[in-house]
Amino acid sequence: MQTELADFIKDTDDGRLADSILRKCVHCGFCTATCPTYQILGNELDGPRGRIYLIKQMLEGREATQKTQLHLDRCLTCRACETTCPSGVNYSQLLDIGRGLIEGKVKRKVLEKVQRRLLCTIIPRPNLARIGLGVARALKFVLPENLRVKIPPREVAGKWPEPRHGRRMIIHQGCIQRVVKPAINLAAAKFLDCQSISAICTNDGCCGALAHHLGNKELAMQHARRNIDVWLPKLENGAEAVVSTASGCGSAIKEYKDLLAQDAEYSSKAEFVSSRTIDLSELKIEPDLQKAIRSTPKRVAFHSPCTLQHGQKVAGNVESILERCNIETTSVSNAHLCCGSAGTYSILQPELSGKLLDDKLSCLQGDNPEVIATANIGCLLQLQTKSQVPVKHWVEIFEFND
Repeated sequence: MQTELADFIKDTDDGRLADSILRKCVHCGFCTATCPTYQILGNELDGPRGRIYLIKQMLEGREATQKTQLHLDRCLTCRACETTCPSGVNYSQLLDIGRGLIEGKVKRKVLEKVQRRLLCTIIPRPNLARIGLGVARALKFVLPENLRVKIPPREVAGKWPEPRHGRRMIIHQGCIQRVVKPAINLAAAKFLDCQSISAICTNDGCCGALAHHLGNKELAMQHARRNIDVWLPKLENGAEAVVSTASGCGSAIKEYKDLLAQDAEYSSKAEFVSSRTIDLSELKIEPDLQKAIRSTPKRVAFHSPCTLQHGQKVAGNVESILERCNIETTSVSNAHLCCGSAGTYSILQPELSGKLLDDKLSCLQGDNPEVIATANIGCLLQLQTKSQVPVKHWVEIFEFND
């Protein structure tokens, strides 16, 4: 695609990156076949190709409008289009540039601005999130149904296994997951322990993905720098990896190298941390894993989050682990499509999110599983609002021997 970027952007880092991405796109349209919002709405501007054109217009100096903003807001950032694209267009990076640009050009309604600011303020801060959830639980019966179902029950995790192995790995604690589902990281710590790896718990925080996808790149960079400062000394002192149990966070951390590429102080640090980050399912599993597990369900439907299969390009690992433990994984149609969670999408775009959720649950429950398993906290919380069977992180379905 030919481009002629406007003077205000063409000689900037974002401008040069956007130009290189745009020039890869040949507008073939393969991406529309796997775009969830295009499949629902049937509007060219609600597919990757149309959104790329809208961003290109902005970068070339055309006026950005509320209509442009609407179509960019409707994107899930699921990245299924990147998996499909034969030209290797990094659509998500271009979208982040477009969203960041439009935030400064198109005014939002006051309620929208407040809502987005609250999301960026509360969710990444566990203490504030706990207070917010406490208030929401107290007011649960007066809240509208669409909000009531999103309030998770209170959960208390047990004690982590004592560090007793030579091998060590850091488990990313994150933000909202440690508040609403602390048992996930506990289960991951036990999973590492039975693989003769000690799990390290650090005072890290939000990965920054939420702020980045809401157009606040500076805040995302602040979160990234803080985590790097926490993890780097431990990695340099022998910890093998940063392990993510939330694929959305893992995808973001693996891309710190891109987020901080122009930061003279942090670029090399970010590249090192990104290179040492893995999803829990990427851990090399010892052959005798079964000996450490007391019981499991027999039939599991696995929902592979978009951030795992499209963002991190990690596919089949969880299913392989489950099968090695004699767990049957059921057939799931349209497994490449998003469940509609997408970070804050289910809050900001409830109608589209609800439609995607209904479609996804129909596919997941179609083969009568005992449990639905996933690998991302956002997907888990989204699916359990309407699922007829329990929804868990895949590592939670194992009951480990004491």
